[in-house]
Amino acid sequence: MLVTGKQILDHAHENNYAVGAFNVNNMEQVQAIIQAAEETQSPVIMQASQGALKYAGVEYISAMVKTAAENSSVPVALHLDHGTDFKQIVKCIRNGFTSVMIDASKMPLEGNIDTTKKIVEIAHAAGVSVEAEIGKIGGTEDDITVDERDATFTDPEEAVKLVNETGLDSLAIAVGTAHGVYKGEPKLDFDRIVTIKEKLNIPLVLHGSSGVPEESIKKAVERGINKINIDTDIRMAFNEAIRDFVKNDPDAYDPRKIVGPARDAMKEVIKEKMTMFGSAGKAWK
Repeated sequence: MLVTGKQILDHAHENNYAVGAFNVNNMEQVQAIIQAAEETQSPVIMQASQGALKYAGVEYISAMVKTAAENSSVPVALHLDHGTDFKQIVKCIRNGFTSVMIDASKMPLEGNIDTTKKIVEIAHAAGVSVEAEIGKIGGTEDDITVDERDATFTDPEEAVKLVNETGLDSLAIAVGTAHGVYKGEPKLDFDRIVTIKEKLNIPLVLHGSSGVPEESIKKAVERGINKINIDTDIRMAFNEAIRDFVKNDPDAYDPRKIVGPARDAMKEVIKEKMTMFGSAGKAWK
């Protein structure tokens, strides 16, 4: 069933677990995510980046996810990840997205507040949830890059100001993760998570979570993280399965036989994440 991001994340916030937000670019990823959610009985967020929307189109992404959600027994939200373009955010809302992210984190605080507030007014009028970000998460995701030197941790007091002046529904915070493949083991600032959670008492979001050790993920969830973004781990599972299949059967030409094993590999990774995040068995009717 299709629900809003707020419905899913408020439930996670109230019951002390995290929901996986998995990036989608094609049908096989949508199928892998929904199958994993059904098998683990997990609420789930399927999200599309700006790069995914350029590749597949807003209408295609929306139609695939809504079809999966309508035929599913678990709660599913359709979310725009790292939205920076006003027109694109509005287009997503018009095409049935139930949650959007406005990423104005590169702006000074007042600019972030003004931009986020405008999106909140538009989205909430349409019954759509809003995620915002404060602090800068390093690394690269599609066409958004933050140099490691420019990555800054979230200031708790600035986070309070952003939330109070905008009415956003969930907040992505910078506490030591990064987008893409890690060069070493990430060191998360768990005390900062606790401080921000105590001050805000709303769902918190952890970006750049692929490759973060399980122990660190579980500690982050225990301390108040309710949405965890995963993209790179799914891509790597897809890539490895395709490579193995072609290596073992180089003459194969049926895309269903080639991509099918990749879908299964992604599903297994996603199921592991759902169990790790504590969302398994948390789906409601």
